[in-house]
Amino acid sequence: MKSVVVLGAGTGGTIVANRLARRLPRDWSVTVVDPERDHVYQPGLLFIPFGGRDDVERPRRPTLGPGVTWIAEEVARVEADARRVVLAGGGALTYDLLVVATGARLCPEETPGLEGPARGRTIHDFYTPAGARALREALDAFEGGRLVLNVVEMPIKCPVAPLEFLFLADDLFSRRGLRDRVELVYATPLDSAFTKPVCAERLGFLLEDKGISLETEFSACEVDAEGRTLRSYDDRTVAYDLLVTIPVHKGAACVEASGLGDEMGFVPTDRRTLAVRGSDRVFALGDATNLPVSKAGSVAHFQAEVLAANLRRAIAGKSPLEESDGHANCFIESGKGKALLIDFNYETEPLPGDFPLPRLGPFPLLKESRRNHWGKLAFRPLYWNALLPGRWLPVPNRMSLAGKRPPDGTPQEGAHADA
Repeated sequence: MKSVVVLGAGTGGTIVANRLARRLPRDWSVTVVDPERDHVYQPGLLFIPFGGRDDVERPRRPTLGPGVTWIAEEVARVEADARRVVLAGGGALTYDLLVVATGARLCPEETPGLEGPARGRTIHDFYTPAGARALREALDAFEGGRLVLNVVEMPIKCPVAPLEFLFLADDLFSRRGLRDRVELVYATPLDSAFTKPVCAERLGFLLEDKGISLETEFSACEVDAEGRTLRSYDDRTVAYDLLVTIPVHKGAACVEASGLGDEMGFVPTDRRTLAVRGSDRVFALGDATNLPVSKAGSVAHFQAEVLAANLRRAIAGKSPLEESDGHANCFIESGKGKALLIDFNYETEPLPGDFPLPRLGPFPLLKESRRNHWGKLAFRPLYWNALLPGRWLPVPNRMSLAGKRPPDGTPQEGAHADA
């Protein structure tokens, strides 16, 4: 029996395994290795601090199809030359094809002062269920002062999440009648609030309208938790009463131990085929890669469709197709029951227009609307019941320019962005 081994059962790993298991030859099997007993719906974490639903976890086994074997163990390392996965418990698996979908891990210990007694009191994050719930309690008790959200270093999971948090915080404190007593500050290592220049140009007004202060090119080097102060490498300081941190993100420890990652532990991956560079019969997707695209669920979804097809081609002895175009789309909660939507890929910046259907939408691009907000909320059941099982969804895998308006205003009715 030949085998495909998938390391990690997050969004990308789960979709790939489920899609692949339904169309494998009889002499092939799919095995997923992930030590976590529950699958976390990560988009839901953002809403927990603001009183949203906190049922974001479900048992792992039902998210994997009947043709997928799950091993609930931690991976120690990959021995690529021997096509072997060594488990932390001492066992090992051999593979014919390997998929690295190990995601990104938070490393607050990389920033002096982030770990310690202030953690969970005046320093919080919302990247785990426990962290999001603790932050909800902190916001409920916050009666005024300076709330700072700091991104320590890029890349991070879901680059728009910090802005969404601040927009929702503005909404929360406005509803509580405290907004004039709360100063919101965004300290980012980037030179603007948004990672995409078009978004910075067209959506930058949102921070000004909501009274959110912006501290750009702020690369935090340490936190004085007792004095409640952030310090940057260029000796600037930002004081806070409550700090929401987006810590350093790195690749999985097993990737580093295997020598498969770059200096941050992310896997060098071919941007079109998703093959791991320099490693035979190894592929990667999602947050685990070093690709120049958002570490977001939509990216993992689109990559999973490409990768499942390329794995089937590898099984058949064919070369992989260069079908991945870096497609991503993100709903951006802007508060007051509204949200924005952006759609982009490697070559094409977010454009105004309609998504996914020209003129029909129903979601407007680069524009606040209640439909976008409800679209983000409606994604939860779609995620559990269609996306994770690997079912077909009526959303183009590759970015389409249909219904979008490029900068010159000329409508585009078809063709892929890189056609």
